[in-house]
Amino acid sequence: MHSFPMFIRTTGRRVIIAGGSEQAAQKARLVLKTDAALVLLAPELDAELGDLVATGRATQVTGAVTPDSFRDAALVFIATGCPGLDAALHALAKAGGAQVNVVDQPALCDMTTPSLVDRDPVVVAIGTEGTAPVLARQIKTQVEQMLDPTLGTFAALAGRLRGAVAANVPKAERRAFWRWAFAEKPWQMHRSGQQRAAADLLKQAITTRDTPQPQGHIALVGAGPGARDLLTLRAVQRLQEADVIFYDRLVDPEVLELARRDAERVYVGKVVGAHAWPQERICALIVAEAARGRRVVRLKSGDPGIFGRATEELDAARAAGIAVEIVPGVTAASAASAALGQSLTVRGQTDTLVLTTGRHCDSDALESWADHAVPGTTLVFYMGVGTAPRIARSLLCKGLRSETCVTIAADVSKQGQRTLTTTLKDLPKDVARGGITGNALFIIRIPLCEASVQRVQPKALVRLA
Repeated sequence: MHSFPMFIRTTGRRVIIAGGSEQAAQKARLVLKTDAALVLLAPELDAELGDLVATGRATQVTGAVTPDSFRDAALVFIATGCPGLDAALHALAKAGGAQVNVVDQPALCDMTTPSLVDRDPVVVAIGTEGTAPVLARQIKTQVEQMLDPTLGTFAALAGRLRGAVAANVPKAERRAFWRWAFAEKPWQMHRSGQQRAAADLLKQAITTRDTPQPQGHIALVGAGPGARDLLTLRAVQRLQEADVIFYDRLVDPEVLELARRDAERVYVGKVVGAHAWPQERICALIVAEAARGRRVVRLKSGDPGIFGRATEELDAARAAGIAVEIVPGVTAASAASAALGQSLTVRGQTDTLVLTTGRHCDSDALESWADHAVPGTTLVFYMGVGTAPRIARSLLCKGLRSETCVTIAADVSKQGQRTLTTTLKDLPKDVARGGITGNALFIIRIPLCEASVQRVQPKALVRLA
């Protein structure tokens, strides 16, 4: 590293900004996050800086500038907008023994300003040594999404209780106490809006020296269609909290990179025709881990509640008395629609959306796909690659035109994402020709004006109405 990252105490100290225009105001906004005494060296100030002086948050100095103007300052920012004047003020500040940042002149900077993620008193500073400010801001955005907005207030509460913990909790037990506080019920209550109850729980645990044992928990988390930036903030939070993660075959490895590094990862991927991980075994495993007091994430591609067998796992957890929750994910149909730049429903054409699968619950049941082929419907088939010939035959037999447009969307949102437009009659042939395998959707739009669809059996229209 060419720069050492550190935090500078500002309490009872001055931060000096030389300049009175927008550049100076940008630095002032950063300094206002601290408790430093802000001093503005400038004969004239813009309206924003002038208001800081008028309200007493800053002091303006308009007289001659000398090295003594900068002496004993915690930080000095020079931002006049004039390169020559900036250089002259830099020389005076250095003569006064100050650490200086000159805006847009890296060669004159003793320090650079990082991008800040502010959860006071928790602060994350991101720096690139002045080489890539845009990259620093992008990283800041990612960190902002990862850190709960209430983290700072909880950290402040912990800080106020440190003295009580030191006085009442034996030194050998303090690490376990704080781990419980930040990873278990107190933090969970605080971030859910129960701040007072969380504080009371901590105080009670300090007084009684009775830290509850970790309670097991299962989260059925939707990993989305593949791209990790499509995960919800809550999904990322659960991955960061997990002790063990059971993940599916279709979960992208990049999604797992968002989990805490020491979390145990267990692959429970299922493939059609293979039964190494039957559902009963998966249910038993996640319940057993939660019964040990561990926080379990069952990571499923897409949304757990859409063809994700969430019901079996919910029932197993509740039967064992384990707390369980569903964290929704972006389902593949929505991601495919976004990838195509199209809406799944269109006013005046399609007012019904049907998500179905290429596999029936009962293998002996009569095919019912065509029952959904009603005018005004967008029909999306999940897991239909292996049954593409049967799907096409079923829909054709019930009256859809052979030229009906079908969009095939494979590996949606992943690097290998592909889309293919074909017709209903050519669907099986183009699936094979395109090398389309398991992870694909078929999207069929049946507009209200589709005259030939009127031949669909009336019972379907009645049942869906």
